[in-house]
Amino acid sequence: MNEEENNDVNNLDKIIVAKRIAGDIVLSSEPGKTIQKWRNIFKVSQKKLADKIGVMPSVISDYENGRRQSPGIKMIRKIVNALIEIDEKYGGKVIKEFINMPNKTNKFSSIIDVADFRKGITIKDFCKVLDAIIIVGNENIENKIYGYTIVDTMKAILELPSIQFIQLYSLTNNRAIIFIGAHKGKSTMVALKVSNVKPGLVIFQSSEDIDDLARKIAELENIPIAIIKKDTQSIIDCLRKNFL
Repeated sequence: MNEEENNDVNNLDKIIVAKRIAGDIVLSSEPGKTIQKWRNIFKVSQKKLADKIGVMPSVISDYENGRRQSPGIKMIRKIVNALIEIDEKYGGKVIKEFINMPNKTNKFSSIIDVADFRKGITIKDFCKVLDAIIIVGNENIENKIYGYTIVDTMKAILELPSIQFIQLYSLTNNRAIIFIGAHKGKSTMVALKVSNVKPGLVIFQSSEDIDDLARKIAELENIPIAIIKKDTQSIIDCLRKNFL
């Protein structure tokens, strides 16, 4: 596709995607890392983003690596708009992919259930209600999550295109992801690491401990992990009864 080609991305679509990205950055406990995540998703270099918003590439690098104070609303708006405009210049491929996010009427087959909470729930309370045992990240149990997604692990890994696999996790850093059939969680945690996204909580449906590599990734990335032994329908019933 020629760089100058424009496939007329719908203005409403651009607004929706921009709000998702901005909200993700604002709510993140590590906004610089979240900026990096979205820049990588849009496949935009630090230099190209910096040129677009009129700053030196070192400014973007400093934000992403925590060497500069978290960006304010104005800078976040500039970064988000720049990503949107750069993608639109190439035909809006990423915008179009993300606008087809799963919802109650349009789900990927790998998504078993998804919902948002009316208010934040602490990881501690969420796991207590589910009878989920926290095995990594006890220091984060007072952090709040604002929704959950239940994922059929093998379908997600085998069936989803890469952009949609990233989509699955990147709506917000403050969401619980419950993996059904993940067993020891190695491939799942590697996918999260490679995708550079960080859910607020990861829960594995498993009757055994997680893989050592999965645990190490969780510790390095500061991602709380819990294990649950309930069957899938019991998990769904419990979530809907107590949180929706």
